[in-house]
Amino acid sequence: MKTRYIYIWLLGLLSVLNTGCEDRLDIPKHGNMGSQEDFYQTDQEAMQALASLYFSWSSNYYNWFMTKNSLADDVWSGGGSRGDNAQMEQLNEYTFDTDHPMIASLYSGMYSIIYKANLIIDLMEPDTDVKKRALAEAKFFRAWAHFELLTLYGTAPIVDHLLTPDEYRQGNSSPQDTWAFIEKDLTEAINLNVLPSKNNVNDKETTIRTTKEVAQAMLGKAYVFQGKYSEAASILDKVIESGKYDLYPGAYDKLLHVEANGSCESMLEVQRRNDPEQAWNWDILTMTYLMMGWRSDKLFVTGEAVQTIASGTYGFMNPRKSLYDAFVEREGTDGYRLNSTLRSYEQLNKIGVVLQPGANMVGHEGYFMWKTRALKEDCIYDASYFQALQYINLRVMRYAEVLLLAAEAHVQGGDKAKALSYINRIRSRAKLPDLTTVTLDDVKKEKRLELCMECVRFQDLTRWNDAEAVMGQQGKEIPAFSSEGVKFLVKNSAYGFKAKHKQLPIPRKELELNPNMKQNENW
Repeated sequence: MKTRYIYIWLLGLLSVLNTGCEDRLDIPKHGNMGSQEDFYQTDQEAMQALASLYFSWSSNYYNWFMTKNSLADDVWSGGGSRGDNAQMEQLNEYTFDTDHPMIASLYSGMYSIIYKANLIIDLMEPDTDVKKRALAEAKFFRAWAHFELLTLYGTAPIVDHLLTPDEYRQGNSSPQDTWAFIEKDLTEAINLNVLPSKNNVNDKETTIRTTKEVAQAMLGKAYVFQGKYSEAASILDKVIESGKYDLYPGAYDKLLHVEANGSCESMLEVQRRNDPEQAWNWDILTMTYLMMGWRSDKLFVTGEAVQTIASGTYGFMNPRKSLYDAFVEREGTDGYRLNSTLRSYEQLNKIGVVLQPGANMVGHEGYFMWKTRALKEDCIYDASYFQALQYINLRVMRYAEVLLLAAEAHVQGGDKAKALSYINRIRSRAKLPDLTTVTLDDVKKEKRLELCMECVRFQDLTRWNDAEAVMGQQGKEIPAFSSEGVKFLVKNSAYGFKAKHKQLPIPRKELELNPNMKQNENW
């Protein structure tokens, strides 16, 4: 069975839950659905509940992606004009407050994932292999969501079961307790011995759902974030030595596109549907890529570019010159990975992309993201073209991150030889010479370049205690790019990462509804 058909089947089960169409359900009488506890009895019901959990997780991807990348130092928020998306500008420039909608939505979105996981964990008796695997996957996603809450908000409450009405007003949880809970959930998910491993490195069918190695990788990541380098190195080595994953051998600039869906490098990704009849469904129309695509109403796209680049896109998330300079420092202006990741305006001119007369691109320094460019083949909406023959999956974790986490664990733990081996695998794929020695600074620099715009940078900078030094001036001036070059026309009086931003604020509405919650320090 092909991967996409398995996913369509899972979504089909979900649609049964969400729509309640009588031609797809055998319901004797409206309103006689039985209790929640009566539902989780069969393997089919377990799969329906699991599909609902995956759907909740995938539905939160857009806000998860946009919020975390807006907070980091790789991009300007961009858009059609100043204020086009004020919420992302506030994140990018550190002018947000405790009632910021995207921060609040991300917070509640993680708890929606946890709730769906707890339905399975609390209400389902794991008395079949199908149910046992559903239980393991639920524990994985409950841990994944708690990881995001902890590393972003710091003191968000642990929710380890379905809450009764008198338990809704949970107090803050300590980071130590939350880390212990994350470790417990991931360890139990692994030790249930029901999560599958891929059959081989090229097995795409198994990657549709969480594997044992993905759970191990997530546990290793949790150990790294805590500074438990020995434990991290041990379990991340197991993932690497399993031989089930590898770096994608194809074109690097297609790594995040449909061509590499479910590739040997994909550890965890949000699946999208290949269904022409659902062309305007969000399952296929990927808002994330619509937002990141170049601001096409200010560009003439001709020549070879017009055959491949989707138009009608919004121009957010434009790379900073500092990111370009970081690439040049590491691999020169002709670097393979650099030119597969971002391009200068002069480079785009050569393939037929030019500014329209009088166009002014805000939040832009004349560089364009290339690895996340909106391609027609990815089934990105295009004003004149829509190809519903492909679909792009959204990456959450790839094998390169595992290698870099393992390299960091070994650098910090003392096994420099193994760290060097791992980081040189990353560099070899980037067509760079091997390093002969490796330091934590090398790991930091390679990770920024390899995983830029992949939702890891902000949490790395905060845990390394580098965020204030790197982003303290972020948002002081905002560039605009035109035929006259780059000008900084917008100057802000409030801007930049401060010590308080190491923990995002607990959303104000949570505090108003729950007197037992305390706000994070200095908010």
